[in-house]
Amino acid sequence: MGQADFLEADFPAPAELPDEAIAGPGRFLNRELSWLAFNWRVLEEASNPRVPLLERVRFLSISATNLDEFYTVRVAGLRELARAGNTTPASDGLTPAEQLVLIDCEARRLMGAQQSTWNELRAAMEEEGIQILTRDTIGKSDRKALEAVFMAQVFPILSPLAIDPAHPFPFIPSEGFALALQMERKTDGRPLRALLPIPHQINRFLRLPAVGDAIRFLPLEELLLMHIGSLFPGYKLTGSCAFRVLRDSDMEVEDEAEDLVREFEVALKRRRRGEVIRLKLSTGAPGPLRKLVMDNLHITANEVVEIEGLIGVGALRELVLDERPALLWPSFTPRVPERVQDHEGDMFAAIRQKDMLLHHPYETFDMVVRFLEQAARDPDVVAIRQTLYRTSNESPIVAALCDAAESGKSVTALVELKARFDEAANIRQSRRLERAGAHVVYGFINYKTHAKISVVVRREGDQLVTYTHFGTGNYHPITARIYTDLSLFTCDPKLGRDATRVFNYVGGYAQPDVLENLAISPLSLKSSLLEQIEAEIEHAANGKPAEIWAKMNAIIDPDMIDALYAASQAGVRISLVVRGICGLRPGIKGLSENIRVKSIVGRFLEHSRIICFGNGHGLPAKKAKVYISSADMMERNLLHRVETLVEITNPTVKAQIMNQIMAANLADEAQSWVMDGFGQFTRRTPEEGEHLFSCHRFFTENPSLSGRGSAGASDVPALTHSRD
Repeated sequence: MGQADFLEADFPAPAELPDEAIAGPGRFLNRELSWLAFNWRVLEEASNPRVPLLERVRFLSISATNLDEFYTVRVAGLRELARAGNTTPASDGLTPAEQLVLIDCEARRLMGAQQSTWNELRAAMEEEGIQILTRDTIGKSDRKALEAVFMAQVFPILSPLAIDPAHPFPFIPSEGFALALQMERKTDGRPLRALLPIPHQINRFLRLPAVGDAIRFLPLEELLLMHIGSLFPGYKLTGSCAFRVLRDSDMEVEDEAEDLVREFEVALKRRRRGEVIRLKLSTGAPGPLRKLVMDNLHITANEVVEIEGLIGVGALRELVLDERPALLWPSFTPRVPERVQDHEGDMFAAIRQKDMLLHHPYETFDMVVRFLEQAARDPDVVAIRQTLYRTSNESPIVAALCDAAESGKSVTALVELKARFDEAANIRQSRRLERAGAHVVYGFINYKTHAKISVVVRREGDQLVTYTHFGTGNYHPITARIYTDLSLFTCDPKLGRDATRVFNYVGGYAQPDVLENLAISPLSLKSSLLEQIEAEIEHAANGKPAEIWAKMNAIIDPDMIDALYAASQAGVRISLVVRGICGLRPGIKGLSENIRVKSIVGRFLEHSRIICFGNGHGLPAKKAKVYISSADMMERNLLHRVETLVEITNPTVKAQIMNQIMAANLADEAQSWVMDGFGQFTRRTPEEGEHLFSCHRFFTENPSLSGRGSAGASDVPALTHSRD
């Protein structure tokens, strides 16, 4: 497959916008609506017949969890601005209040589609012998079994609460789920209103004894409603509704906090008690119960979403059953790079031979863990430096750092406390590291440290050799199984010195006076990218091939978008793979007719960031400039975080990125959505019997170029061949 096969066909005929839109804010698409469009693509996978059934259930769950987070962070922030009277427009010209109106309309439509999708999936699961029952559809034998389950496993941790002047309405935390109950005393008909918070420690779906081959579940709220008599003896139920709360989860930290860890602990408690942003409530809730809930949560009618169906769609992840492999993605085992095997697992020997780029999850993230575990055990290693943005609760990387510190090595861990929703976990990890004797630093108060760097300094003869790992993803072994990310291992002295300068900058606030092969934000990353885009414009003006490929999670920074528009108008061919938010309008006549944008949504979450510039030779080319990064093209990444942009100089690694990774992403049809200039996405539906090319399948079946060992890389498939 040549480059024309997957590039030319995807540049559609240019669309037109009015001149005033091209010159004004209309040249940008709204960030929030673009994110909602991404979540629509996630939800569409739940209806995709080419996706295994239980994986479709997982996509539905993810779309609901995504939307919850969007509300607790983005919508919460916009609402705060609107309430403060802020009318400053976003880059697309919409004020916070205008955005909230559009978001509410689109989000309600999305939530309705989630319920429709769940109804379809529930019917399909029934056909596969997975049943979701209700209290009206279970038999006597099940009721008896459930009685025992309720009393033994549920009843002890419930807290039924009467609501009256002596019993005030309780606090319901963010993502809290509860039943509001309307009852009468059997003896005299005296009314009682009550609340039954549903503990998150209990599974939302209770598994019933099997009947034949059928797998059967009962939602927890159904079980509770069956046993109201045990919770409120002497009362009968006359009405009920379920509701779920989302609260503002953004955090504020005092700039001059003397103890940053303690300040974050306080902020986490404030987050738990944030204002209610959205209330989901059962359709048909009795009027008095509806008023009771709304009044006590201090919300208005426009913050209520009535749900006819399942409240808390994210909980459907519990129904993705490992015991039904035929309804899941085919299993695959991540590869161990052949070069590491050739060196009998010795990461340092493999890296000394040549730079190595691993493509996760296709190549196992265990190599990153092994790199640090080997460093912790190696008596010749004298120092380790490590950034930690997100990692798992029982992190093997933190364990390795603790082992290294306890054995007397110099260990510095740069822990980012501001990693959203991982703040509490990172506080625990930092204290564990400090107890082991590691030096823990927290970086800047105003900037998140989002860069992914490991540095290992090893004594070899009379020299100190620096081994460096740069990643595009987090040091998180769990998410590394489903996120596509890149890991560069190198002992290039320039990159080793640059990485050390970054640690010194974050730990000591001293800006590096020089960086040799690295650009970092907030200092030089954005300007470096803009310079490279300008260089491509110059190549086009001089009649040379001019081309840009980029793969990002988001492109929203106005300066970067305007630079890409200028490049398109100069004749630079630009192909972008943008998983999520895209504020750029591709294919607009006079603005961006040389830009195409696609989004890949499939089995794995596209997370790696890659930027390739033809450098006067087009793409792919041996003399192209190739970079990997921890940053997206967003203002927060470019100006308000510490991020890395790493130039790739090793020829094999460059070829791997261009000829394999980017080529396969650009060639993908099976999981690709092509974006038009109005923010709409379409994907190709295969004809009967047609097999569309899938980059995810290609990567699971073919090893990476730079990880090859003694067998060499010549027999590794590449989708393109580099120009001279």
